Amino acid sequence: MGSSVSAPMRICNGVESHLQLRSLLRKLALVRETAKAGNLVRSEIFIRKLKENILKELPPTRSELKREEKMSSRDMERGRKHRGDTQWTSWLTPTIVVANVAIFIVVMFINDCPKTTRGANEDCVAKFLGRFSFQPLRENPLLGPSSSTLEKMGALDWRKVVQGNEKWRLITAMWLHAGIFHLLTNMFNVIFFGIRLEQQFGFIRIGLIYLISGFGGSILSALFLQNSISVGASGALLGLMGAMLSELLINWTIYESKLGALFTILFIIAVDLAIGLLPWVDNFAHIGGLLTGFFLGFILLIQPQLGWEESRNSSQYGARAKSKYNPCQYVLFFIAAVLVVAGLTIGIVMLFKGENGNKHCKWCHRLDCYPTSKWSC
Repeated sequence: MGSSVSAPMRICNGVESHLQLRSLLRKLALVRETAKAGNLVRSEIFIRKLKENILKELPPTRSELKREEKMSSRDMERGRKHRGDTQWTSWLTPTIVVANVAIFIVVMFINDCPKTTRGANEDCVAKFLGRFSFQPLRENPLLGPSSSTLEKMGALDWRKVVQGNEKWRLITAMWLHAGIFHLLTNMFNVIFFGIRLEQQFGFIRIGLIYLISGFGGSILSALFLQNSISVGASGALLGLMGAMLSELLINWTIYESKLGALFTILFIIAVDLAIGLLPWVDNFAHIGGLLTGFFLGFILLIQPQLGWEESRNSSQYGARAKSKYNPCQYVLFFIAAVLVVAGLTIGIVMLFKGENGNKHCKWCHRLDCYPTSKWSC
């Protein structure tokens, strides 16, 4: 690699040295003519300036070369950060997991199953946990609190959001979970997808995708599921999956083994959406979060095209710099930005006008639950 770069540089330096030598000879001839004319003062001034020019044209010293190498290495490091090659320290994703676990513990403490089910025919599950024990399996098979406790703690409820003006439930619902199985499944996937994305793109962009996707999932859920409550981080989680998918598509040219990664992500998303067809699973939150995260990925996870940083550095030597993003990336960025803003705006307006999404889409209820011989919706 060093030889391929140094050889052309030596050729260029040879040409420049030849031109500089001819210029120097012309200047020396002018000095002789000036001296012959007897104007010694002007000759001394000219010779002094000539020495300064010669010093400027001398090749760089070893210390100067080392200084230039350090500067170029810093430029390369900045280029790596632009391309997303530098790994960030992942702290936001573990914090999200810890926060969800802590909130679940608080919810179970407030739930206090032995007190709320006193006198009932069924006992709490895991009674040795005391007030942290779970509701009876017939009431909550996911090993968690009662629905009334979840509603009190901020579950998504259309009536309370729209009629009760409790808009904050669109955010709080994503931090609650129906049971320990629900919590563990979501947090495992958040760790799997969140840490990888955060290491590559940093906590700010991934945090925005997580929160906005969860918000988008809550909006779609509230529009279509108006007779039940909903909790869970699934919308935010599917948003991370959607962002990972769009990130792969918009940065297609810089990756290897692209098809394998594409099919893997699509398979995981398909499994999650298929699970959403089961009863008691809010698939509208899945779909809303997935779409929001997918379009946000085109906006927040775009990376410079391959070779941009190198061409930018070479432009200092007269070469034409490569465009930072290719035309396809610009088009996808613009379309995604329009769709995200329009989608969230329309959803919010429809929600607070009291619209029912099922009236505008007669078949959409099939996306949330598909009846079979084993269950009904």
